Amino acid sequence: MRLAALTSREREVVQLVVDGKSNAEIATALALAPRTVSLALTGVFQKVGQTTRTQVAIWAVEQGPRKTPPAP
Repeated sequence: MRLAALTSREREVVQLVVDGKSNAEIATALALAPRTVSLALTGVFQKVGQTTRTQVAIWAVEQGPRKTPPAP
């Protein structure tokens, strides 16, 4: 599954996980209840086939835009 297949909210949550934010910090940043963040992460885990925040963060970074090296 590609990152684009997640909902926009799930992508926001995943980006904040990549940034090292806790559920409480994510909830504050997105004006959500901590339980909502937890449920969003559970959905992400199921969709991408990962079981930990670290695995999701690695997966997300791997799915991110590929950078083209600058021209010489």
